[in-house]
Amino acid sequence: MSAPSYRPDDLIAQDIETYLALHQNKTLLRFITCGSVDDGKSTLIGRLLYDSKQIFEDQLAALESDSKRVGTQGQNIDFALLVDGLAAEREQGITIDVAYRFFATEKRKFIVADTPGHEQYTRNMVTGASTADLAVILIDARKGVLTQTRRHSYLAHLIGIRHIVLAVNKMDLVGYDRAVFDAIVADYAAFAKSIGIEAFVPIPISGLAGDNIAARSASMDWYDGPVLIDHLETVELDVTADQARPFRMPVQWVNRPNLDFRGFAGLIASGTLKPGDAVRVLPSGRTSTVARIVTMGGDLPEAVAGQSVTITLADEIDCSRGDVIAAADDPPQVADQFQATIVWMDQEELLPGRAYWLKTGTSTVSATVQQPRHAICVNTMAELSVKTLGLNDIGVAEVYTDRGIPFEPYAGDGAHHSKDLGGFILIDKITNRTVAAGMIAFALRRSQNVHWQAIEISREAHAAQKHQQPRLLWFTGLSGSGKSTVANLVEKKLHALGKHSFLLDGDNIRHGLNKDLGFTDADRIENIRRVGEVAKLMTDAGLIVLTAFISPFRAEREMVRRMLPEGEFFEIFIDTPLEVAEARDVKGLYKKARAGQLANFTGISSPYEAPLNPEIRIDTTRTAPEEAAEQIVEAIMGVWSPVL
Repeated sequence: MSAPSYRPDDLIAQDIETYLALHQNKTLLRFITCGSVDDGKSTLIGRLLYDSKQIFEDQLAALESDSKRVGTQGQNIDFALLVDGLAAEREQGITIDVAYRFFATEKRKFIVADTPGHEQYTRNMVTGASTADLAVILIDARKGVLTQTRRHSYLAHLIGIRHIVLAVNKMDLVGYDRAVFDAIVADYAAFAKSIGIEAFVPIPISGLAGDNIAARSASMDWYDGPVLIDHLETVELDVTADQARPFRMPVQWVNRPNLDFRGFAGLIASGTLKPGDAVRVLPSGRTSTVARIVTMGGDLPEAVAGQSVTITLADEIDCSRGDVIAAADDPPQVADQFQATIVWMDQEELLPGRAYWLKTGTSTVSATVQQPRHAICVNTMAELSVKTLGLNDIGVAEVYTDRGIPFEPYAGDGAHHSKDLGGFILIDKITNRTVAAGMIAFALRRSQNVHWQAIEISREAHAAQKHQQPRLLWFTGLSGSGKSTVANLVEKKLHALGKHSFLLDGDNIRHGLNKDLGFTDADRIENIRRVGEVAKLMTDAGLIVLTAFISPFRAEREMVRRMLPEGEFFEIFIDTPLEVAEARDVKGLYKKARAGQLANFTGISSPYEAPLNPEIRIDTTRTAPEEAAEQIVEAIMGVWSPVL
């Protein structure tokens, strides 16, 4: 098989310059290939690279050698090997990671992302689709429309891809039968309509044989539509859409090389900008005008969407990384509560109420996800009642952030929508794993209508009146460890010293404030969130607050710590071995848990994550409650003893 390879050494310098100049002015199309396992995505991309003359002779030789080694049947070349770069991919014959490839034809430049078909790698498909303009949905002609076909189509549409190609692959294996192709197109059309895909381009192909890829297939003379490369070269992209929308630039970096220069660097997400334009910095809302638009090549008279620039302002106003500089007369909204569609991408389920890092644009904030309103079945598009989201689930839920962030809906028909300001990822605070991707639909109305009321008596004034420093003493440990006993003794000593305190006990709180909560992981998280909010209000009043809760998860204890000013949160670990706590069993709970009569019991059927670096640790095998209480009081009154 001869190779239509491109050999730059055959070109003289002038020809290379001409070649590069021609490519410089071509439009760029980013697209993905997706679908189910073994639909031929990698093979198709390999064929595109081959037919567009993007394979060098040394690559071709290596490819032919690898193809012989893996035993390609009936062909000299296994085109999938051009894309499947990981050793595990070649060994298993599957795509795991997202592979990006660049190629060009006479009319256009392309970046293609080969995304994995296995359900467990759906998160990788979402990554590849996030920057794509077009999606090629592959279907194996022998199998028809599968669940993963539907999932990938739904995700592509959800992420905002509006150009869809339905490539019915392996037509050679069904005898190039038109009836098979027509049936698959009809089946897919019904599904596409149900999820809002208004139009798609169906093309019957064979990636391995090259049918209808770069040239029309003689075996399918019944097909009169475009071949794949022709369609990719001519599909119309509205390259001016981003420029036509209002100006938005998330601030990536504050550039301060010296005292005479202070600029704000970032990538312009939408709109155009000129010196003298009025801008607004969000979320603060402060306004100014643009003084200069600075680049490495000099100042610009105008900048447009897609350019990275540094902006200087006429006024000295507060602006930092994560802020958004926007058109003063048409800024984005700012809110801290949203409804969003979430694609869950982690093996561990979503824990409603748990704090995650939410990253959108250049901003990172703390956020909690509430119990989903519903999950979406990709087969039927039915809305399912669920309490959480698992791996690859898609659901709709409310998201609360710890402060207002500038945003625009991820998708929409007008000018006010943005992938940059409407898309986000969620990151586990403990493991730093990316656990979900999300798309903001709208801000909740209460987020716009509820505002902080200015109060003249500050928390410092409340504390000064009581002649004490507010503290939150957070007692944590297994059931039966002695938390409540020690906390009660500590409060008695504080009261005797004339201190103003209040004890929040786990059992007592569940009789009132948290009587509606059970003992699932999600309910435990909400239990601690509520207690943390109450404790924060009490410290604002100048009190020393004591809490005695198992609080089994580190993430929630850290969440409460971050609610308070630095130095006010004392994590007190009542360190009692499980066997000792179980031997006490003063409430008979361990006995019931061992007998299977008590579900989700910490230490038996539910985990306890011991503190890693508590401010105070009490080893109850060595320290009596009275002695422990005395040492805790000494510690918070100024005599520091990190391990008791």
